[in-house]
Amino acid sequence: MPELPEVETTRAGLAPHVEGRRVRELVLRRPDLRWPIPPELVAELPGQRIDAVRRRAKYLLLDTAAGSALLHLGMSGSLRVLPADTPLRTHDHVDLVLDGPRGAARVLRFNDPRRFGCLLWQAPGQVHPLLRGLGPEPLSDDFDGDYLFVRSRGRSAPVKTFLMDQRIVVGVGNIYAAEALHAAGISPLRAAGRVSRERYRLLADAVKRILAHAIARGGTTLRDFLAPDGAPGYFEQELSAYGRGGEPCPRCGRPLRQASIGQRATVWCGHCQR
Repeated sequence: MPELPEVETTRAGLAPHVEGRRVRELVLRRPDLRWPIPPELVAELPGQRIDAVRRRAKYLLLDTAAGSALLHLGMSGSLRVLPADTPLRTHDHVDLVLDGPRGAARVLRFNDPRRFGCLLWQAPGQVHPLLRGLGPEPLSDDFDGDYLFVRSRGRSAPVKTFLMDQRIVVGVGNIYAAEALHAAGISPLRAAGRVSRERYRLLADAVKRILAHAIARGGTTLRDFLAPDGAPGYFEQELSAYGRGGEPCPRCGRPLRQASIGQRATVWCGHCQR
């Protein structure tokens, strides 16, 4: 599943091509993705100008005066800005037909083979139920080690599970949780409530540093992910822990351990991470 850097890479790639463009038409080739596409979106979005493309957690929002289209890429979804006459591929489920430069129409095309993505609607002044109760953005000033320390008190769940809880902080999925814990020297098995304030400060700094670097490098290449221009991300080549079970730890050289935590594959160094 695309994680926060992949979604932010998509947002940054789309924004110059769709902001300020008017939606001429909404073309739905099926009535649903993960959930039914709401009639409010079908009624309100055509004719609106896209004022901004925002990201909240792993969701993209296309803001207009009438409301916001809310998109999630799911497991394998992708968005492309294409000439309007570009031939369809399998699983091209939705087109937003946009005014283009010098009158040439373009489409924002949503392809989703597994249909775990979504296209929903958020009315002006409201917060969609999917966005309620989410924690702070990890790159914001609201997220730091002191915040993690306070929220973790009394929690017996593994710190990796705690860090991936979207109510605690958004967008830190399996890949970046593993990388941040390795960088901070914290075992993913340690109970969240038994991590000190100082170690949480190291962890929060690692989360910020690794996410910012991954965004700068274009995200992590997953099997199904490509950047909006068709190029893969590059951060995959620099992973220290995720997906490297049994390989040498880049810090001490001992074999990295692997286990399942919360039904997610977890890799860590039994020597460097305590």
